[in-house]
Amino acid sequence: MADAEDRLGGGRAMKRCCGFHWRGKATIIIPLVTLPLLVHGLMTGLLPWVCMYLVANMALFWITEAIPLYLTALFPIVFLPLFGILPSDKVCSFYFSDTVVMFLGGLLIALAIEYSNLHQRIALTTILVVGCSPRRLHFGLVMVTCFISLWISNSAATAMMCPIVKAVLNEMEAQNIFAIYKTQEEEPVEEGDPPHPSTISMAFYFGIAYASSIGGCGTLIGTGTNLTYKGLYDTRFPNSEEKIDFPIFMAYAIPFVVVVLIILTFLSLQITHMGLFRPKSKVGQEVKKGAESKDVVKAVIKERKKELGSMSCHEIQVGLIFILMIFLLFTRKPGFFPGWADFLNAQPIGSGPPVFFAVLLLFALPTQYTFFKYCCGKAPFPGQTLDACLSWVYCHKYTPFGLCFLLGGGFALAEGSRVSGMAKMLGQSLAFAGSMHYVLVVAMCIAISLFCTAFASNVAICNILIPIFSEMAIAIKVHPIVLTFPSALACSLAFHLPVSTPPNAIISGYTGLKTKYMAIAGILPTFWSFFCLLFTGTVWTMVIYPATTDFPKWAQ
Repeated sequence: MADAEDRLGGGRAMKRCCGFHWRGKATIIIPLVTLPLLVHGLMTGLLPWVCMYLVANMALFWITEAIPLYLTALFPIVFLPLFGILPSDKVCSFYFSDTVVMFLGGLLIALAIEYSNLHQRIALTTILVVGCSPRRLHFGLVMVTCFISLWISNSAATAMMCPIVKAVLNEMEAQNIFAIYKTQEEEPVEEGDPPHPSTISMAFYFGIAYASSIGGCGTLIGTGTNLTYKGLYDTRFPNSEEKIDFPIFMAYAIPFVVVVLIILTFLSLQITHMGLFRPKSKVGQEVKKGAESKDVVKAVIKERKKELGSMSCHEIQVGLIFILMIFLLFTRKPGFFPGWADFLNAQPIGSGPPVFFAVLLLFALPTQYTFFKYCCGKAPFPGQTLDACLSWVYCHKYTPFGLCFLLGGGFALAEGSRVSGMAKMLGQSLAFAGSMHYVLVVAMCIAISLFCTAFASNVAICNILIPIFSEMAIAIKVHPIVLTFPSALACSLAFHLPVSTPPNAIISGYTGLKTKYMAIAGILPTFWSFFCLLFTGTVWTMVIYPATTDFPKWAQ
C-alpha cells in the first residue's frame, strides 16, 4: 500500500515538474532531436542540410514557444554566420530593412491615433450612423472594426472595441432586452469565475475579433504578416517586374478577401448566433425584442460620444497627418501613373520614408497652438511646455519592438535558406505538384496555410511557408505570386483558437469564453476564407497582375 502511494506521489511530482518546467526541457530536447540534420550536413558538406537544422529548430521553437518568439527570431544573427551561410553585416541589415522600418512607422502612427483618442470617435460616430438595433449594431461594430484594422494593428483594434461592446451589452441587460450571460445550468463555471457570455454576446465579440483579422489583410500596414510577405518576396525575387506596393496590395486584397469575406462572416454569425432566418427560435425572439428597444442603445452610444467632447486640435492634426501618409504611400509608385518617387530618383525610395515623415511630424507638432497668443504678449507666460501630438514615453511603453525582430528574423532566415540552397531543395521535392492543375496547387497551399496558422503565430508561419512556396512555384513553373500571395493572406485568417492570433486571445481573456465555442464559431468563416482566397488566387490575380499567366523570365 505504501509503495503504491509512493509511486502515485512520484507520478504527481513528475507531472508537476513537466507542467512547470517543460519549456526548459524543450530547449534542450529540440536541438538534440534535430541534431542528425546538422551532423549529416557537416559530414557531407551540404549547406542545405545545415540550414535546415536552423530552420527546423526555429520552426519548433516558434510553434511550441518554449522560448519567446522574439528571442527565437534572433537565432539567424548567431548561427547563419557561424554556419558559413551569410556574413554578419548582411544578416543584421535584415533587422532594420525598409519593410521593417515601414512596419515600425505604422505601429507608431497607430499609437498616435490611440493617443489622440481619434479611434473612439470614429467608432462611435459610425455606429450612430449605421443604427442601434441588435443586427444593425452588430453590423456597425463589425464594419467599424474591419475599417480601423486596415490602418492600425489587429490587437489594438480589438482591444479598443471590447469596452464599447461591453458597454452596449450591459445596457441591453439593464433594460431586460436580452441576457448577455449564460446561466449556470447552460454553461457551468467554477466558483469565483465570471459567468460565460451568452450566444448573442459571443456573436458581438467574435464579430470584432474576426473583423480585426480580416481587415488587417487589406493594407500593407494592416498586420505584420503582410509586411513579412512583402519582405520575403522582395528578398527572394529582387528583379520581379510585379511589385508588392501599397495601392496594388489594396487592389488585390480588399475586393474579395476583405469586403466579400467580412460580409459572409457577418452573415455566418447572424445565422449561427443571432437567429437569422429562425425568427421563432429563442435567440431570434431576443433579437427581435432588442430591435424594439434600439432607442435605449442609441442613448448609450450618444452618451459615450458626448463624453469625448468636441473634436480637439490634437485629433484633427493626427487625422490630417494620417491622410497625408496614406496619400504619400499611394502616390509613391502607383504603377499606373508616375509617382513622386519616380521624380526624386537619385536613389531608390522605399515605403519607409513616407511613413516616418508622418511620424516625425507627429513628434514635431504640438497638440494645441495657444502659445501663439504669448508670442507678442506679456507675462504671465505658461509654466510648462506643450505636449507633442505623439509622446515618446507613450511609444516606448506601448510599441511592441519585438515584432521588428520577428520580421527581421524571418527575412534573414529566408535569405539564408535561399543562399544555402535549402529552399530550392525543398521546393524541388514538391515538384510532383507540377502534374496537378494549378488551381489544385493554389488550393493546397491555401489549405496548408489556413491549417498551420490556426496553431501558431501568423508571422512565424508566414516566415516558414512562403519561402517553401516560392521555390515550389519555380520548380513547377508557376508565377510565384500565384502561390505565395493568397497563402500569405491565409496566414492572417485564423478563427478557431485563442492562440491562433492576438484578436482571438484578447476576446478570450476579456470575456472568459471557452475555446470550444470559438472552435465551432470559426468553422464557417474559415470555409468562406478558403473560397475567397482561392478565387482571389486563381481569378483576381490575373486581373491585378496580368503577367502572372506565364512563368516569368526573371524567375528562371
